[in-house]
Amino acid sequence: MITASGGGDTGALRAPGEAPVDVHPRADSPDEAVRAVPAGSAGHGAVPPADQAEDPGGAGPARGGSFLARAALVTAALSVAGSLLGLARDQALAHFFGAGTDTDAFLVAWTVPEMAATLLIEDGLAFFLVPAFSLALAQRGRGTGRDPVRALVAASLPRMCLCFAAAALVLALAAPWVVAALAPGLPDQGLAVDCTRLTATCAFSFGLAGYCSAALRAHQRYTVPATIYVVYNAAIIATLALLAARWGVRAAAAGVAVGGALMVVAQVPSLLRQLRHGRGTGSARTLAEAPSTRLRTTVIWTVLLFALCRQSQVLIERFLASSLPGGAISHLNYAQKVAQMPMALALMLCTVTFPVLARAQAEGQTLKARDRVERDVVVAGCVVLLGAAAVVAGAHPIIQLLFERGAFTSEDTAATASVMRVYSMGLLGHTLVGALARSYFAGGRVTWAPVSAMGLGIVATAGLGVLSVGTFGVYGIAASNAIGICLTATLLLRGMGPRTVPIRIPKVVAELSGLVLAAAVATLLGALCARSLTAPVPALLACGPTVLLTFVLVGWSLRVGPLVSAVSALGPALRKLASRHDR
Repeated sequence: MITASGGGDTGALRAPGEAPVDVHPRADSPDEAVRAVPAGSAGHGAVPPADQAEDPGGAGPARGGSFLARAALVTAALSVAGSLLGLARDQALAHFFGAGTDTDAFLVAWTVPEMAATLLIEDGLAFFLVPAFSLALAQRGRGTGRDPVRALVAASLPRMCLCFAAAALVLALAAPWVVAALAPGLPDQGLAVDCTRLTATCAFSFGLAGYCSAALRAHQRYTVPATIYVVYNAAIIATLALLAARWGVRAAAAGVAVGGALMVVAQVPSLLRQLRHGRGTGSARTLAEAPSTRLRTTVIWTVLLFALCRQSQVLIERFLASSLPGGAISHLNYAQKVAQMPMALALMLCTVTFPVLARAQAEGQTLKARDRVERDVVVAGCVVLLGAAAVVAGAHPIIQLLFERGAFTSEDTAATASVMRVYSMGLLGHTLVGALARSYFAGGRVTWAPVSAMGLGIVATAGLGVLSVGTFGVYGIAASNAIGICLTATLLLRGMGPRTVPIRIPKVVAELSGLVLAAAVATLLGALCARSLTAPVPALLACGPTVLLTFVLVGWSLRVGPLVSAVSALGPALRKLASRHDR
């Protein structure tokens, strides 16, 4: 692997993708509001003076904080837009092909881009490239007369392109064996092979997209990387609309290939603008000989293996479901896509606060890091449990409203809704794993605890799935997923301590227990409201407010921190609104 050179491993102490920031109050856009600050004389990881940077741990300058919040808001909005288009993509797939053997074949092929997104865009590649580009940017800031960033690109991009292209070619040639390994019981393996060969291009396009995203984030440019899933999902939807009648489900696979290419096209102009800022050609040789390469590479391997273990849950589910009647893989897929929306929102909150935790870890502020993790875990738990209560209570009308049209029948609605209820039992576990894993990796140290915990969870998922799939079918697979991820979350929570962040586990467990009880009561009352009405829209209009109000009131009565704060803030907000109305 190629990395930027530097004197020491201070870059590994900073969270991947995060650099000290300088707030420019006169910026015209969210991207312009956040810029990388050159490293000071204290080293690459030096924290800029208080007058140069926003303090993530405190209120910070009023105007600077507002511009950082604006940048985060735009990024979050684009991420939500991408998720909504992903839902529209699933609706289009359900409309054209329902939940049958054709859809199952495509979803097996879709395993390739799902794995590629995790390893090349979201986790593995970014955790290596962002620190490398950050160190190169720090060297550029010293004004050495040459541009280390361009040198890093020259040293790393051609080799990575060859690796990505080779991986895509191997996947395309080995498609029959890949399909046989992923879903040996799939009825139409020929169709799955065709789709896999089309989606294999993602090994190349996602690799380049991940490279561009990492480089742009290191330059503190977040808006353009946040648009890639908007472009990706829009391309799939458009390709389906144009070619579904002629190509069948292969059109969806072609859309994945087109969308992957557009991910790269969307980012290249912005990256080229950043590279033009350099002052010379630089030397690739010095960048390849960093004394801290070994430690940072080991950190990345721990992250990469963790991501692989976590993503293998999908492989296990599709492997087991391939032996069931046609449509089983599709029912699992649709159920997961809807049920995971609350989890995505909860983890987005953790992503926003991750720089605060990383900086506290880097500065040795243990109490500050502890408080941050405790708040993140409880707030994320609050969001995901409220969402899980709504999903379980309104499962049938939600699926009916979203998917029941075209080839997606009422029987598919009933099956998907039932699977979604079971799968939702593991949403808190999934969210805790995502939140707690950040705590382990924030310090930039080598830690195998997340990989070990995730490995044990995968073993439990696979073992329980094999034992239960014959009797309970897709419900056994969904339940095994929930149990396995909850085991991983428990192990990660118990492992928090002096080597990571010494959170007060009894305090956190007590608050989460209160939230679980509030979610259980809200689910029960919401389900009663939903079942009293047959049409999906009135059912959801009755179910949603009931779940929200019950969850808040029960959580407030149990004195759960986030809900107490929310209710306490509601009174002054209403009084202020009333006073404005009177004027």
